[in-house]
Amino acid sequence: MFFQSRRTQLLLVNSLTFGLEVCLAAGITYVPPLLLEVGVEEKFMTMVLGIGPVLGLVFVPLIGSASDHWHSSYGRRRPFIWMLCLGVLLSLFVIPHASSLASLFALNPRPLEIAFLILGIGLLDFCGQVCFTPLEALLSDLFQEPEHCRQAFSMYAFMISLGGCIGYLLPAIDWGGSFLAPYLGGQETCLFSLLALIFLGCVLATLFVTEEEAAAQADSLDGPALKDSSPKPSPACCPCQLSRGSCLLRARQALRALRNLCAVVPRLHGLYCRIPRVIRRLFVAELCSWMALMTFMLFYTDFVGEGLYHGVPRAKPGTDARRHYDEGVRMGSLGLFLQCITSIFFSTIMDRLVKQFGTRAVYLASVVFFPGAAFVMCLSHSVTVVTISAALTGFTFSALQILPYTLASLYHHDKQVFLHKYKSKEEEDAALLDKKSAFSKGLLSSQKLPYQNGHAGSLFSSSSSSSSSSSSPSSPPAAPSSALCVSSSCDVSLMMMVGEPDLAAPGRGICLDLAILDSAFLLSQVVPSLFMGSIVQFTQSVTAYMVSAAGFGLVAIYFATKVVFDKSDMAKYSV
Repeated sequence: MFFQSRRTQLLLVNSLTFGLEVCLAAGITYVPPLLLEVGVEEKFMTMVLGIGPVLGLVFVPLIGSASDHWHSSYGRRRPFIWMLCLGVLLSLFVIPHASSLASLFALNPRPLEIAFLILGIGLLDFCGQVCFTPLEALLSDLFQEPEHCRQAFSMYAFMISLGGCIGYLLPAIDWGGSFLAPYLGGQETCLFSLLALIFLGCVLATLFVTEEEAAAQADSLDGPALKDSSPKPSPACCPCQLSRGSCLLRARQALRALRNLCAVVPRLHGLYCRIPRVIRRLFVAELCSWMALMTFMLFYTDFVGEGLYHGVPRAKPGTDARRHYDEGVRMGSLGLFLQCITSIFFSTIMDRLVKQFGTRAVYLASVVFFPGAAFVMCLSHSVTVVTISAALTGFTFSALQILPYTLASLYHHDKQVFLHKYKSKEEEDAALLDKKSAFSKGLLSSQKLPYQNGHAGSLFSSSSSSSSSSSSPSSPPAAPSSALCVSSSCDVSLMMMVGEPDLAAPGRGICLDLAILDSAFLLSQVVPSLFMGSIVQFTQSVTAYMVSAAGFGLVAIYFATKVVFDKSDMAKYSV
């Protein structure tokens, strides 16, 4: 009863949110010096840091779509969460031990060490950021009422900010001289071992999360053909027949997987193009807002070090220019730390603000506030004023972590209003599947075919398993093909990810739309990384960072006014 209470479930789910953010903040903060130490140039270092977001753009919608149609005893979300968490744990082992792993496989370990380091960093960034999508969907499944959902995502944003604070502080501690060093190793090994222990404890907490509401939603989302994706073989099948059928099954599944993988690109194009208008408007507003915020967060420390402290990052260590730059970087890190503190504060009061002023007013205020703070940072030469302005951007950061996801949950909670055009298409597909199910069920029961658990029974498992039990003992034994198409949950999920003509997804799950919103966050990291270096080089001033952030913020204000917040906006914007 303790683990099934709403507050306990909220804490259990968001404990993983905290663990993920601690690992990402500490790991991604610590890895650039590691890359520079092994000889990676700065221009290639930024490309390495962009591997995770680029891969996320490709796989986030596919994972979201697969999660919406996954069936297992552990629910729809947790299998994907655990799989991605395994990748995070693997990366936390590979990064500090890259040199040791390279020495095991090569006489000249330096190139292989760089490869292992890049692999670990890409795996950490990709798995860590993508894992937030099924985690957000799990929160939405467990807390479907709009008020409860808003409270859940307020806790979600609180844990992200708290994890960021802890993650930024951990690398600053001298772990090599701590009491843990004799047990865990030097600075790098000790830090990443501690991160792995924290993260493992957070992952184990998800074992106690229940997904009853998610399972109920899955039953209503999918057609009857996909309810039982693991039918049992017919009792009439002998072991030898099952063995031959199992071999044929594996061959058939391999061919099907190869065919479906070839359809990934068209499926990905379809997922991004067939977006409801309300989600599309929210996505564009999110993209512009996150591009403004990420342009600020990615380059703020460099802006302070060069722009305010007049330091030179490429100066020799020990010189005044390099010392000034290092002082500026530390002050910039303090500003980002204070931003996390501000975000924690606003996350705790966000629910009250929404109740008092409404979602529209709070969201627009957060978007409008950011370019104002960015312009202050552009014009002011005071370190104190710039640091305070940077800290106050935590309001925008908190709002972007909460309100878009609660709006997406609102859209799915009231599909008849916000997703009515897509809803009609869902109902047509569901009706078509019902007709197919009824037709095949009648065909099998009337003819009593000997392969009732075979090819036909794989798609309509509930009817075939019941008819097989009612067959007469004298009926012929099942053919060797009886196990050919017994679909596993993995097989069904693969078809849902890349598309299957006969099993097109009858409903649009919330995880797919949350994945689309998360794609905006991932894309917002890629674009500034590609173009901001050239812009600063052209203008010969790091102030261009803050000017660009303010410009993205102004564009975000326009698109934020087009977001659908309630039913009245549907007619206003002709959505």
